[in-house]
Amino acid sequence: MTARQIVSIWLPKLAIERWEKARPDSAAAPTSLVSEGTHGLVIEAVNAAAQDAGVKAGGRFADARAICPELAAQPHDAEGDAALLERLTLWCRRWGPWSALDGADGLLIDTSGAAHLFGGEAAALADMTARIGAAGYSARAAMAPTAAAAWALARYADNPGVHLEDVAATLAPLPVAALRLDGATVLLLKRLGLKTIGDLAAVPREGLVRRFRNRRDPAANPLIRIDQALGRAQEAIPALETEPPQRAFARVAEPILHVSILLPVLEGLSERLSVSLRKRHRGARRLGFEAFRVDGHVARLEAELARPTRDPAHMTKLFTERLEGLEAGFGFDAFALTALWHEALDAAQPDLSGEVADDALLAGMIDRLVVRLGRRNVRVPEPRESHMPERSVRWRSAVDADLASPPRAGPNRTPRQLPLPFHQRPLRLLDSPEPISVLYITPEGVPRRFTWRRAQHEVVRVEGPERIAPEWWREKSTARLRDYYRVEDEAGGRYWIYRNGLVGDGRGGAPDWYLHGLFA
Repeated sequence: MTARQIVSIWLPKLAIERWEKARPDSAAAPTSLVSEGTHGLVIEAVNAAAQDAGVKAGGRFADARAICPELAAQPHDAEGDAALLERLTLWCRRWGPWSALDGADGLLIDTSGAAHLFGGEAAALADMTARIGAAGYSARAAMAPTAAAAWALARYADNPGVHLEDVAATLAPLPVAALRLDGATVLLLKRLGLKTIGDLAAVPREGLVRRFRNRRDPAANPLIRIDQALGRAQEAIPALETEPPQRAFARVAEPILHVSILLPVLEGLSERLSVSLRKRHRGARRLGFEAFRVDGHVARLEAELARPTRDPAHMTKLFTERLEGLEAGFGFDAFALTALWHEALDAAQPDLSGEVADDALLAGMIDRLVVRLGRRNVRVPEPRESHMPERSVRWRSAVDADLASPPRAGPNRTPRQLPLPFHQRPLRLLDSPEPISVLYITPEGVPRRFTWRRAQHEVVRVEGPERIAPEWWREKSTARLRDYYRVEDEAGGRYWIYRNGLVGDGRGGAPDWYLHGLFA
């Protein structure tokens, strides 16, 4: 019988490393992640610079500023860290069929009978830490016969590694805190002179039973924790549960040699998958179609959706145009349609007219465009918190955008006629402003003529300026003010130009001009 092998992986810097990965351009200044506490901000994690300055997690931010005055505070995203840890826990099932969350910074994997597939226990542990490290996260891993022993070794042992034999001797030199006891119990044991697990194990059991027999909480009873670590008591650890992929499978009596007749099979699979999703109140966000050839080859197609759906007709349309690209070879004899990613989708009450909602039509159109043009070629603008025009909008894939509230008519969709409403922005904004040559009467005056892309434009109408100050918290001290003008040339073209800087502002030479947008 194969001995049980439990791996504990500890991610001590998960929160701060996730924050740093999201901000690769962030400065290496002392930074802490804080959360609201009873008596002010509490430090949850610190970066390397703050740690070198003597700041530790768990303390109050006000006290840490006394040690490190330049310490910066950033909000701690506990929900984001938990979601990342769940994804890592599921991803770690590549080393074993069972994995579970272990607190806010760790996970457990049952690799019993599977370690030999990776070259043995030591090689499996090395592979785990190397792959997690390649993803940008520091990790310590230990393997032991019990989850409690693996937890203690991963966090407190000098050399975690593989310890499947003589676990009692391996745990003996570790501090009593390695038994996952609460702070009050650890303090009590230290006052009794029991600082290590070996000291605690040497005490007659009867004496410990008399002192701790009324403590039912394992975190307050060292006897329960020792028994769990040594395997004398069972510990229930619930595995991380996930919704299994929903799948529809079909076989055919005779191999199909012509892909043109695959459409009825695909329609049947879509109907069956729709029924399965409806029973679970789920909707597919990513679909995978598989066609199994008689020679063992598997042809695969994938489609990603902008919003959850279980409409069989829509799911069929996503693959209809791509079936011709499949190579039948000696013929297909089996097919599968899988919802690789699905989300909760409750039934919606249609209106009395029976018409489909506008956002559903928009999502369906985006899905078809993504299938034809590719995910990266179908994008939508997304507003950002910035008053600088080039930073106020960023582009993201339409599949990832929130289409629940499609954009509606706003101030930028008013009839295009002069005079333009103040603060109106052009419909077409250049990715980056382009320099232009401007002729003006006075340096502070309005433009009279400008040259853009080797073409001269005589200004006949002008409105402005609209002054925009630089974002001092993001830019250098040499950033200059901008005065934006809406101008119209003799041909009727309308442009959005600005003067960068003021005469004598002390932030450079003479002001220069740029063209930033065009009014359609």
